[in-house]
Amino acid sequence: MPAKYLVLGSNSFSGAAFVDYLLSLGEDVIGTSRSEEVAEPFRIYGWAPHPGRFRFHRIDINSDLDALQALLDQERPTHFVNFAAQSMVGESWQNPDHWMMTNVVSTVRLHERLRHLDYLERYVHVTTPEVYGSTGGWVKEDHRFNPSTPYAVSRAAGDMSLRTYFEAHGFPVLFTRAANVFGPGQQLYRIIPRTILFALTGKRLQLHGGGHSERSFIHGHDVAAATQVIAEKGTVGETYHISTKRSISVRALVEMILDRLGKSFDESVDIVGDRLGKDQSYMLDTTKIRNELGWTDSISLEAGVEQTIGWVQRFLADLKDQPTNYIHKP
Repeated sequence: MPAKYLVLGSNSFSGAAFVDYLLSLGEDVIGTSRSEEVAEPFRIYGWAPHPGRFRFHRIDINSDLDALQALLDQERPTHFVNFAAQSMVGESWQNPDHWMMTNVVSTVRLHERLRHLDYLERYVHVTTPEVYGSTGGWVKEDHRFNPSTPYAVSRAAGDMSLRTYFEAHGFPVLFTRAANVFGPGQQLYRIIPRTILFALTGKRLQLHGGGHSERSFIHGHDVAAATQVIAEKGTVGETYHISTKRSISVRALVEMILDRLGKSFDESVDIVGDRLGKDQSYMLDTTKIRNELGWTDSISLEAGVEQTIGWVQRFLADLKDQPTNYIHKP
């Protein structure tokens, strides 16, 4: 029997990229998010026709678990991939209880329902390297948790709860932790599209802490391909890192983007204070997914940046009217 996917959080950047990838393979996909479908510039799976079938339902796990349960029982998906989370790090200090409600309480309530479904074969829990804190080097999937923000604490708690569900109930969970994802269609408050949009519209970019933190940036298409192979072939109960083997400082990244756009760093950027609890680096060792599942990243940072520049230019008239700061929804 072919796989049938339900993607929770299909409005998120990574969720939309994953839907797009599945549809390109001809998969049957159901998407849910707490808001209506995103505008066209962010609806990655809507930019081109696909052989797969997609249906969207507006469902909020904080308030609509009965509706989600009804949808699950009607559609009987074999594979459930969860991208839904309160995901902003710095903002989690302002309303930490909102992050705990979505990422811990509501998520645990969801898992308690899912574990009773006899048709569910795989549950992919998309989590974060933030649970490790600053890694200080390339780390494997068994690295100890050391969260440094309310967001990271909430994700670590959700992960630890799921581990008990696997051990006690045999719940078919697989964990993914990806490096900094980017590409066309990403929200404008993220560093790469924000830098491009501000440069093209003459706005000055605020660079927190001078951009000295180190990150590995990976294209959304590569993350989608990794997530699909994990969902299909990964070992239940295991965690898989998704990353490139390259790291770069945020400042060097911004300089690279501005150079490609013919803009001066000093004339385009203001250095501001760093955010509370910011980790210096996340370096994820990806030997496991490469050796066990045969996955490899295929889109370089430079190629991905060029694609993202092209996307911003294509939708510039629409993007100029979109919010460039994160808007919190409880």
